[in-house]
Amino acid sequence: MTQTGSTARKPGRRSSGDTAAVRTLERGLHLLRILGEHQGLTLSDVARRAELSPSTTYRLLQTLRAQGFAHLQEDAGLWQVGAQAFVTGSAYQGRGSVTLAARNIMDELVSETGETINLSVLQEGEVMYIHQAEGRGLMRAFTHIGARAPLHCTGAGKVLTAWQDAPELLSVLGPGPYHAYTTHTLTTRSALTEHLTQVRQQGYALDDEERELGVRCVALPVRGPGGQVVAALSLSAPSTRLPAAQVPPLAALLQRASERISARLG
Repeated sequence: MTQTGSTARKPGRRSSGDTAAVRTLERGLHLLRILGEHQGLTLSDVARRAELSPSTTYRLLQTLRAQGFAHLQEDAGLWQVGAQAFVTGSAYQGRGSVTLAARNIMDELVSETGETINLSVLQEGEVMYIHQAEGRGLMRAFTHIGARAPLHCTGAGKVLTAWQDAPELLSVLGPGPYHAYTTHTLTTRSALTEHLTQVRQQGYALDDEERELGVRCVALPVRGPGGQVVAALSLSAPSTRLPAAQVPPLAALLQRASERISARLG
């Protein structure tokens, strides 16, 4: 049958309208991520971080606001994550999730050590923090849920990559050189690959002031039902409270905790 007045679109081909809609969705999700990493941002702050014009940013934020994913604190002019984001995020933390399995165990670790405990996963080539049990010290590590961090200079990042196959590791880490956050940061692929071999051998990873001077982090893998690493359990503290001599016993403590979480995951 012959069509008149229009051209049939081939299966799998997107129209320009489809492409624009996908691009808008991508931008909106990017804004939501930015809001999730900060307590409150002005419109200009959001636009600058998203590398969008203020007018485009405002339209996207108003759409997120209408759906409950963004909130405007009008008296201060600050944009924040909306309540619907919490509702949606709670579905991730529902039955069978690693967060649910780890939550009370992380609280126990804080009671025992007094230090901040984090749970994180690999997300798009970065560490993403999905739960935190905050320490009790006057000086303590704090990370917003949903915040991201590099793989090469964090204990969690090393744990999340150390057990990957070589092709996957190259794909995730890239060829380097990697950004030097401190003088302790490993910046070459060869140095990092050698270090990850050590991580596999000892069973835990250490961020030895590689991301931030004065802060150490010990991380252990959390494994899923098939034995694959699905998350990282880590303890962060000022280096004055976490000297090198304390790393092995804390790693052993975290090891027992990670095994309990893994057992709950099946």
